[in-house]
Amino acid sequence: MRQSSQKIIRAVVILATLLLTLSLLSACTLDSKGSGQVAPGGAPEEASPSAETPLNLAVYYVKITDNDAYLVREVHQVPYTREVAKAALEEIIKGSPVTTGASRVLPPETIVRGISVKDGNASVDFSSEVLKANVGAAGEALGIQSIVNTLTEFPEIKQVSFWVDGKLDERTKDWWGHVGLYNQPFKRDVSAVYEPVIWVTSPKPSQKITSPLQIHGSARVFEATVNARIIDNSGKELAQGYATASEGAPGRGDFEFSLPFTPTTAGSGKVEVFWASPKDGEELDKVVVPVTW
Repeated sequence: MRQSSQKIIRAVVILATLLLTLSLLSACTLDSKGSGQVAPGGAPEEASPSAETPLNLAVYYVKITDNDAYLVREVHQVPYTREVAKAALEEIIKGSPVTTGASRVLPPETIVRGISVKDGNASVDFSSEVLKANVGAAGEALGIQSIVNTLTEFPEIKQVSFWVDGKLDERTKDWWGHVGLYNQPFKRDVSAVYEPVIWVTSPKPSQKITSPLQIHGSARVFEATVNARIIDNSGKELAQGYATASEGAPGRGDFEFSLPFTPTTAGSGKVEVFWASPKDGEELDKVVVPVTW
C-alpha cells in the first residue's frame, strides 16, 4: 500500500511539472496583449545567429506644402527587436524624417501601450498623449493613414484599429477633432503617397537573385509605364524590360516584372527601376538596388 501511495505521489509531481513547463513555453510566444510578434514578411520570428542585425522598416510621414498635403514613404534602419510592429510605430512617433519638408504628426510623448494582431487585424493601444496632435484637418487624415500604412507594410496586417488607454470612449472616437474613429478599422491606402515617385519592395538590397528575377514595387508615373534593367559590375546590361503599373499618375499603382537573365559568372551588380520622360527619354526617379548572383 505504501509503495502504491508513493507511485501516485510521483505521478502527480511529474504531471504538475509537465503542465508548468507547457505553460511557460506558451507564455514565451506571446506579447503583452496575447498575440504573436509580427516578423517582417512572415510568421513570428525565431531567434537566430543573425538576430542582432538591424532592421529596415518602411515608415510614413506627412508633408504639408503651400499647395498640397500628402504622405512620404521612407525606409529607416532601427536596432534589432522582436517587436517590429511596435518599433515601426515608435519610429513614426520619434524618428527623424529625411525627406525635405516631411514631419511627424503624433506627439513625441505618445506611448505605444500595446499591439494585438489577430486574423489580419491590428489593434493599437496608444497613451492619451496621442490625442494632443494639432495639425489641421488635412494633417489629421493623413496622420491616421501614416500609421495604417506603416503597419500594413507587414503582410500579416490588413487593417488597423485604435484604442486610447485601453478604451474606445467618446473622447477617443473624436480622436483629433476633425477626423474621428467612427469608421474603424482603417485599411491601407497609398494613393496620397507622392514621395518617392517609385519604390521597390523586391528584390531587397544585397539580395542574391536568380533568373527570372521578380521585381515588385509601386509607382506614380506618366501612363503607368515603368522600366527596369539588370546591370553587372562591369556595366554590361544583362536584361531589360518594362511593365505597366496598375494605375498611372496622378494615381499610384503596383508593378511587377519578370526578367530572365544569364550572368556569365557568379558576381554582383544592380537592378535599376525608373520611368522615361515622354519629352526626351531622360531616365527619371531612378531606384538602384545592389544585388548578387
